[in-house]
Amino acid sequence: MFIRKRKNPSGSISIQIIDKSKGKYKVVETIACVKDKKELEFYLAKAESRLKQLNPNLFDAVEFNEKKHRFIGIKNKEISVVGPDIIFGYIMEYIGCDKVLKKLKEKELFKQLVLSRIIDPGSKLNLIDYLYIYKHQNLDKNEIYRFLDTLSLNLKDKIEQCIFEYTSMVTGGIRVSFYDVTTLYFEASSEDDLRKVGFSKDGKFTKPQIILGLLTSLEGYPLGFEIHEGNCYEGKTFIPMLEKFQKKFNIEKPIVVADSGLLSKANILELEKLNYRYILGARIKSSSSEIKNKIVSLNLNDEKNIETIYFSKNQKMIVSYSQQRAKKDRYTRTKNYEKLKIKIKSGNLTKAHLNNKGYNKYLVLSDSQTTISIDEDKYNYDSSFDGLKGFVANDFSLNPTQIIEHYTNLWHIERAFRISKTDLKIRPIYHRLEQSVRMFLNFVDF
Repeated sequence: MFIRKRKNPSGSISIQIIDKSKGKYKVVETIACVKDKKELEFYLAKAESRLKQLNPNLFDAVEFNEKKHRFIGIKNKEISVVGPDIIFGYIMEYIGCDKVLKKLKEKELFKQLVLSRIIDPGSKLNLIDYLYIYKHQNLDKNEIYRFLDTLSLNLKDKIEQCIFEYTSMVTGGIRVSFYDVTTLYFEASSEDDLRKVGFSKDGKFTKPQIILGLLTSLEGYPLGFEIHEGNCYEGKTFIPMLEKFQKKFNIEKPIVVADSGLLSKANILELEKLNYRYILGARIKSSSSEIKNKIVSLNLNDEKNIETIYFSKNQKMIVSYSQQRAKKDRYTRTKNYEKLKIKIKSGNLTKAHLNNKGYNKYLVLSDSQTTISIDEDKYNYDSSFDGLKGFVANDFSLNPTQIIEHYTNLWHIERAFRISKTDLKIRPIYHRLEQSVRMFLNFVDF
């Protein structure tokens, strides 16, 4: 708000308090309409007083002016940014990650590597610029690389120990753990023992990559991670990490939650052999005909939306129905059905397309072996599964609702991957040596 003097056609002057906070001039109050110069000064002073009542200053005018004079002679090079160190540095100390290194210089460099990844994610050269501009520190890039090379591999174990102790303290113990994997690609043209070309979740199929397996708590706190060769099958990363984590911290075996990509007969048998309780996403449409028929016969709907199928005394499948999921499934299936019809009409489909990849499973060859058509019975049968989702579990102490709730909390681990890839800009990776890669991926920033 401000004071405006407006001259009227009659020659008088209106003294008004104006508000322009919403982009338009609005008369809040008219103080007076005067012609005399002395009156003008009097009412302007009155308007100033009224303006202070309507729009009080954050600081007292005298106090503000005193503080303002203190900073008049300060130059930019004398100003340092301390906020990130105070806030995020305190968090590091509270968790205990400041104690993983003993030498003061190493502790400070490790801290700056972590904080820069949060505040201004970028390369090591970016860290040098950040320290120079905001903290007036000169650091050589080779000093950073030597530091990474000299860090012992047990640093990861020390950090995981700190994180585990902190997580156990704030959550009351690790009862449920989530596991998932993602891929991280390198800006490199050649492979080595670790960096391999494989199935990329980032769409970088020609770039060498590694597989990152992450274990988190029910609340989303990271517990541990491992890296594997880029062409490794993700299902093989699952059991070894669970065993390593459970033995390392000597805790009761938690309930393991993972998505359907890790669901294989070998994994399930191994989990049961090692006495793990698990909740895994089920691929309903890939189940046997007997199980699929049982699921269809449940006739799930909005009123009856959860049922249980028992495979044995040690295993069961929870099947849930969601109207929102059904709408999405129906839309996707219909959309791809129309695409197949267009392709058939254009004659672009050949025998090579007769496979079970995606919606090609609906394609069949005519009796004359010359034309390709859509198997309408198979397409219509699939509509029976619209809106259905399955969960395989061997923990009979949990009711169906609890099992579904635990599985839906997998979003925590997806969020961890999203934060690392977007907010922390962890990809692409430019490091070449395996030890440097492992040090780079230490998850203090989570």
